[in-house]
Amino acid sequence: MKPIVGISTRLVTADDGARRIDLPLRYAEAIAMAGGVPVILPPLPEVADYAGLVHAWLIPGGGDLDSALWNEPPHPKAEGHDPQRFASDQALYRALSDRPILGVCHGCQFLNVMRGGSLIQHVPDVVGHEAHTGGTLQRYRIAPDSRLGGILGERAEGKSYHHQAVGRVGGGLRAVAWAEDGIVEAVEGTDGPWLIGIQWHPETTNEHADSQSVFRAFVGAADAYRRTR
Repeated sequence: MKPIVGISTRLVTADDGARRIDLPLRYAEAIAMAGGVPVILPPLPEVADYAGLVHAWLIPGGGDLDSALWNEPPHPKAEGHDPQRFASDQALYRALSDRPILGVCHGCQFLNVMRGGSLIQHVPDVVGHEAHTGGTLQRYRIAPDSRLGGILGERAEGKSYHHQAVGRVGGGLRAVAWAEDGIVEAVEGTDGPWLIGIQWHPETTNEHADSQSVFRAFVGAADAYRRTR
């Protein structure tokens, strides 16, 4: 049996008024390529009922989080947050805290905020440029003594699509990767199961060895959890 990885989603409203689940296919493809079985988790109030079906949880990219979560007023550049997706992900976070978790972009930020951390609401205000947006190919420095360093080594490449980023690091987390300008590009858990949040988007470069290594390690952790059940 292959490990089953749940992937959370969001709802979008089409031009005809119909609400539809939205998830880029590349996330599911990345899990399948790494040897897992991707399962789509709808953003419904009952989503935590799926917890018993999955061995790990992937939190994909998305919009901005509500800055009230870390007691700041919204930045003028902040995009409207999605309360339904947040409520769904929050329920999954509570139900799946004993399982391997990989957060990507929004997912990385979500994990940090859930651990009591804060976000930089508009990165260009801090670094003076917009190179983190639009799919820029970047190089990242990784802490060699980290779990992520064990997966990727001390350097990695990825594509960046974010205007927000980790600010104050949350409890039970440590920053383990940085862009050349010092912006935090990954965090990982220090106090429990396999948990990594990556600010860049490895699913957009599924053909790249770094991306494949991340998803293989994640699915491997899911399989290890499956074998202990």
